[in-house]
Amino acid sequence: MTSEPIISLKNVGLKYKLRRPVNGSKIFWALKDISLDLYKGETLGVLGSNGAGKSTLMRLLAGIIEEDKGVIQRQEDLKMILLTIGMGFENVLSGRENAILGGMLMGMHRSTIEKRLERITEFSELGEFMDQPIYTYSAGMLARLGFSVAMEVNPDVLLLDEVMGVGDVNFTEKSRDALVEKIKSDMTVILISHSAEHIKSLCTRATWIHHGVTQYTGTVDEISERYDHFMHTGEGLKPAAM
Repeated sequence: MTSEPIISLKNVGLKYKLRRPVNGSKIFWALKDISLDLYKGETLGVLGSNGAGKSTLMRLLAGIIEEDKGVIQRQEDLKMILLTIGMGFENVLSGRENAILGGMLMGMHRSTIEKRLERITEFSELGEFMDQPIYTYSAGMLARLGFSVAMEVNPDVLLLDEVMGVGDVNFTEKSRDALVEKIKSDMTVILISHSAEHIKSLCTRATWIHHGVTQYTGTVDEISERYDHFMHTGEGLKPAAM
């Protein structure tokens, strides 16, 4: 791990304008106060319950949306890929066609991804479904396809949005093994989850966010313990800023 972060967020916030049929619009802050640093070669786990802002944070890190307040500093020419279930997929296209499209969206040349289709098909275990339109797929099958394509790409930072717990037990274990190999290759990873177990088994450091606010950052054991305590008791949030 280097001394300087490759990504640094300081007091970052992001808001949406919600439409209200009677009273007009309302501002909703999906992220209110997020601060974190990411270092080259680490696997940072982001813990949080549903609605905490985890997926919004990942889209922000990937550059899909922009912050409304605070500062984000990124290392120049940093290549980042966001893997989330079904992102960028076209329902009427087959799994094979979506694998090609997904690989190209992730920065691979078409010829390269076509050469790796057999390996993607084998890893995904989709078999003949690779030639079926993905509107016939279950959520687990979409996760298999997306994960299998992503494992063929080598970005500077891989962003994983709640993909490790989808699918059957055997595929989850295989995916974890593949991700561990990526981690050993010095890839930098951010993994978000509501499962402390996934964070503890895969990550080198962790941060906990709640309702768009960074609570605590530290070792995976420390943050997992804080998060589990909160989930069981409702206690343990850091004092609100005055």
